[in-house]
Amino acid sequence: MAFQNHERAVELRRRYEEVSAREPRARIRNIAGMMGESELELVAAGVGGMKSIALRTPPQEIFRELGQLGRVMALTRNEYCVHERHGRYEDIRAGKTMGIVLGPDIDLRMFFTHWAHTWSVESDGKRSLQFFDRAGVAVHKVYLTPETDTAAWDALVARHTDAEPAWPVLEPLPEAEEELHSQAPSGFREDWMAMQDTHEFFSLLKRHRVHRLTALRDVGPDLAQQVPVESAERMLTDVAAASIPFMCFVGNHGMIQIHSGPVQRLKRTGPWFNVLEPHFNLHLNTQAIASSWIVNKPTVDGWVTSLECFSSEGDLIVQFFGVRKPGQPELTQWRALLESYCPTPLAA
Repeated sequence: MAFQNHERAVELRRRYEEVSAREPRARIRNIAGMMGESELELVAAGVGGMKSIALRTPPQEIFRELGQLGRVMALTRNEYCVHERHGRYEDIRAGKTMGIVLGPDIDLRMFFTHWAHTWSVESDGKRSLQFFDRAGVAVHKVYLTPETDTAAWDALVARHTDAEPAWPVLEPLPEAEEELHSQAPSGFREDWMAMQDTHEFFSLLKRHRVHRLTALRDVGPDLAQQVPVESAERMLTDVAAASIPFMCFVGNHGMIQIHSGPVQRLKRTGPWFNVLEPHFNLHLNTQAIASSWIVNKPTVDGWVTSLECFSSEGDLIVQFFGVRKPGQPELTQWRALLESYCPTPLAA
């Protein structure tokens, strides 16, 4: 706890105690929001009895070594959805701006442009490695489990501990400067129909300078159509009942985390609809879903169908696909399920 007596740390600990006394069940991310502060600074301050250690930059150097830890729990979230997956970090590639993890359990896509800070944290009996962006927002967290190699964990932290840590300096993330069209321009649908891989979709949006929701709204109901906001809960209930393996993508500006496989254990807790498997937990705030869409994309392997949920701010909360690998067609069970939710037939 390098900043135990730092003036800013003392103030943050005092204010944190006041808020947490009023909101004893609130998590640190939520308390940071209530305080109007960053989660990173609360970690640096060691609030709530937390033990925190600043690690050296760049974060990629630490990330490349996560495979040494054995089985851990990987956590990625946005404002309205939390994705937790147990497993090993395998086949790690972490470059300057992008990276990927392609293990059978932990499957990640990293976008390192704004990653800036890494901390080792021990709080409420849990140990974690936490990665933050320049604005102090948590991008990804790795938790120690009973199956983790504790000696390797301790060695990683010791190896990367910053001997002369400085209080974190926060920078606002730059806003997108490119002006987007309010309607999908001429030729957009034709280019959509010409896609051969779902990964071409991002470049399609960028090339035509349209927001994802604008594209879904304007491309035509055979390629994208709005369905009730309850569709995610309905879909999870249906795939659990029929044991249909699916893929769940949850991300933020710095990370996408993916689960692949079937689920069975579902539970509603207030606004949150939860998947509670031993190896995979999903916590989805269904009250935050402002719109849901069935999306239909052509590929060389046939049509690929997804369910996408958006917030009132237009941000993507979560995406669901049927389990598939490149070179394989979409699962017929998955396709039939999503088609059953559609009031208008999909292109086929």
